[in-house]
Amino acid sequence: MTDSFSNTILVTGGAGFLGSHLCERLIEAGHDVVCVDNQYTGTKNNVRHLLKSPQFEFLRHDVTFALYVEVQQIYNLACPASPIHYQRDPVQTTKTSVHGAINMLGLAKRVRARILQASTSEVYGDPGVHPQPESYWGSVNPIGVRSCYDEGKRCAETLFFDYYRQHQLDIKVIRIFNTYGPRMRPDDGRVVSNFIVQALKGEAITLFGDGQQTRSFCYVDDLIDGMIRMMGTEKGFTGPVNLGNPKEFTIRELAETVLRLTGSKSQIVSKPLPEDDPRQRKPDITLARSTLKWEPSTPLEEGLKPTIAYFKTLLGSLDPKIPLNS
Repeated sequence: MTDSFSNTILVTGGAGFLGSHLCERLIEAGHDVVCVDNQYTGTKNNVRHLLKSPQFEFLRHDVTFALYVEVQQIYNLACPASPIHYQRDPVQTTKTSVHGAINMLGLAKRVRARILQASTSEVYGDPGVHPQPESYWGSVNPIGVRSCYDEGKRCAETLFFDYYRQHQLDIKVIRIFNTYGPRMRPDDGRVVSNFIVQALKGEAITLFGDGQQTRSFCYVDDLIDGMIRMMGTEKGFTGPVNLGNPKEFTIRELAETVLRLTGSKSQIVSKPLPEDDPRQRKPDITLARSTLKWEPSTPLEEGLKPTIAYFKTLLGSLDPKIPLNS
């Protein structure tokens, strides 16, 4: 889905997993892209192939500080998204979500840009409703170890809608469910990357709890398509809109699938469930289907194959015991 004219588009968190794929897709569509990232979890390697493009500009910048650029659209993706990274400096995580939102909303107000907030399914907490529709307000522990991220994103949504009501800002809000694919970090602690890295290294697959907790896994290409479709909706349609794959898997099923696709002999071992870890997570994408004409098309196994290949190449360059082409 492409626009009929070129925009200059700002992508915060643009060197991260999702941001780098978004920058790539926007350039392919003919837009000029300003990629902003402080490289806390993002890496320039993710966008290195874009640096020679005259349509691409990279700025190392922290969104907790004001930014002055002239753009027509803003995708606000900046924030560490995995528990290992966002719990490392929880105060900074909250500041990135809240101060970052204030700064980007202020920029959008000044230049009259359309702005999209990459929110998260974590705003639903450990949900009491299954699957989760956008109308569900969530069940979040405001003082738990995950709340720096969960409540930071909830506050960012509040700010977006207050800017919409108070300043008539042109906003879009999406709630992203579990997404996976190439360019995930091997140390991000998320279940897909954890299992693949452990399997490729021949290490034990760590299953938290009994493995019966469920997640829904969306391949990155599908997610980026939904994100761009949301940005292209008519003015006044704000969302929030769930973006994720409604096909539900247990964590044990995921582990067994990864073992089969990698051919690994790793054993599955159980560990205690982390604090405030949700038991179920599945999006209701009725609104995305009807409004964006969007739903994921990549089956889990088909998305895992290029993801495994990416990690095999990445880890093989670091560890000669991991064959690149097996």
